[in-house]
Amino acid sequence: MKLKKWYEALRDRIVSVGFFKKLYAIPFIHRLLEYEIVSYLVFGVLTTLVNFTVCWLMNRLPAVLHPGADYETYVLFSVGRLPILWTYLTNTVGWTAAVLFAFVTNKLFVFESKDRSAGTLTRELTTFIGARVLSLLLFELLLFAGLQRLLGHFWIPKILSAVANVVFNYIASKLVIFRKKEETGEPSC
Repeated sequence: MKLKKWYEALRDRIVSVGFFKKLYAIPFIHRLLEYEIVSYLVFGVLTTLVNFTVCWLMNRLPAVLHPGADYETYVLFSVGRLPILWTYLTNTVGWTAAVLFAFVTNKLFVFESKDRSAGTLTRELTTFIGARVLSLLLFELLLFAGLQRLLGHFWIPKILSAVANVVFNYIASKLVIFRKKEETGEPSC
């Protein structure tokens, strides 16, 4: 992949400098600067930006639709008889946009899953969405708990939840979703 070669050339150039060469010699730092981890973090930040941008736009929507209305007039959004807190609706829409963005970037750029067969694509997409639904449920609970403790503060628990989400999702993607065939014991073709 061109992106991987570009990153490795840039990394090698930076670590050829004295101070960075010594820092890079530390095994933990060496591992942290591998392409997969750096690209996961970069695309994770972009995924988080997609999520936050969609949330921000959705949170602005009621004010655009009802200029001059106070917050209480649009806190509840009704679907039939089901009242939904607007905050949770915006978070779910943001999450959906972020998951679609993350699947594409993780498959193509981070874990470089080259198998484009229908079976592999279906398995990866299904397990990716399943892991993300699990993380959504877990981290919605974390967000809810944070909102209960910090009444009126949406972004502090949202950011803490996002950090925990990144760690969980990396482990799920690395060990389950985009695992290499050599790692699973399956014969490669």
